[in-house]
Amino acid sequence: MKKSLLLTIIFLMLLLLAVIFALCMGKYSITPKESIMTLIGKTEDISDMAINVIKGLRLPRVLASVLVGAALSVSGVVYQGVFRNPLVSPDYLGVTGGASIGAAVAILLSLGGVYVSLFAFIGGIAAMVIAMLIPVLLRNNANIMLVLAGVIVGAAMSSILGFLKYLADPDSQLASIIYWTMGSFSYVTMKDLLITLPIILLPMVLLFLISYRIDVLSMGEDEAKALGVNVTATRTISLAAATLMTAASVCLAGTIGWIGLILPHLGRLLVGPPTKRLMPLAAVAGGLFLLIVDTATRTLSVIEMPVSILTGALGVPFYCWLLYKQRKTLI
Repeated sequence: MKKSLLLTIIFLMLLLLAVIFALCMGKYSITPKESIMTLIGKTEDISDMAINVIKGLRLPRVLASVLVGAALSVSGVVYQGVFRNPLVSPDYLGVTGGASIGAAVAILLSLGGVYVSLFAFIGGIAAMVIAMLIPVLLRNNANIMLVLAGVIVGAAMSSILGFLKYLADPDSQLASIIYWTMGSFSYVTMKDLLITLPIILLPMVLLFLISYRIDVLSMGEDEAKALGVNVTATRTISLAAATLMTAASVCLAGTIGWIGLILPHLGRLLVGPPTKRLMPLAAVAGGLFLLIVDTATRTLSVIEMPVSILTGALGVPFYCWLLYKQRKTLI
C-alpha cells in the first residue's frame, strides 16, 4: 500500500511538472514563470498575448488531455478486471464505433462542433446500451455473452461508419470524419471541458468507491457470489460508468487508441493487480502519458498530427515489451 501511494505521488508530481512544461511549449514561447503566475492569477507583469495563449489555447487542451488520459486508463482497468482479460480496451462494447458514427452523422448534416460532440456522445451510449441489451434479450448474463455482444456491436458500428464515409463528400466531409476518428485536442475549449468534466469525474469517483467489488468480480462469478457480491449489478454499474467516461472522452477529443490498453498493464507491473491500488496510479499515469503525447503532436512538426498516430507508434512497441515481460504468465 505504501509503495502504490508513493508511486502515485511521484507520478502526480511528474504530471504537475508536465503541465507547466506543456503550457510553455509551442510556436509562441512562454517561460515557466509566466505560466505559473498566470495559473495563480498574478498577471500584472505578463503580456496580454501570453495570457491569451495560456488561458485561451493551451490550458484547455492540457487539462483535456490529462482528463481524457485518466478516464481512458481507469476505464481500461475496469474493463480488464470485469472481463478478466488483459487484452480488453475501453471501446470493447462498441462505444468508440458508436461515437464515431454519431460524429460522422453530425458532419454529414453540416452541423457545428457542439453538435458533433453531442451526436458522438449519444452514439457511444447507444452502442453500449445495445451491447448490454443483447444478453438480456437472450436471457444469458454470462460474461462470454457480453463479450460476444460487444464484438457484434463493434463490427456493426464499423460497417455503418464505413458506409457513412462512402456517402461523405471527399473534398470536405470525408477529411473531417477521418481526422475526428484519429483524435485531436485542437478544438477543445474551456466550455467543452467544463461540460464534459462532471460526466467523467462522477463515474470515476463511483468506480473508486466500488473498486473492492470489481476486484472480487475479477476472481470469477462463482467466487464473487460466494462473497456476497451481486455479480449482475456490479458488472452493469462498472461497465456503464466506464463506458460513460469513454463516451465523454471520445466526444471531447475523438478516438484515441492504446491508452486504456497499455496503461493498466504498466500500473500492474508497478503496484500489482488490486484495483484499489491500481486505479489511482493508472489515472495519473494515463493523464501524464496523454499530455506528453499531445504536447509532442503539436510541437514536433509544423503541421499538428492526430494524437492516435503517436499513441499507436508508442503503444505498439511498449505493448510488445509488456507481452515479453509477462510471457510466462500468459500461457
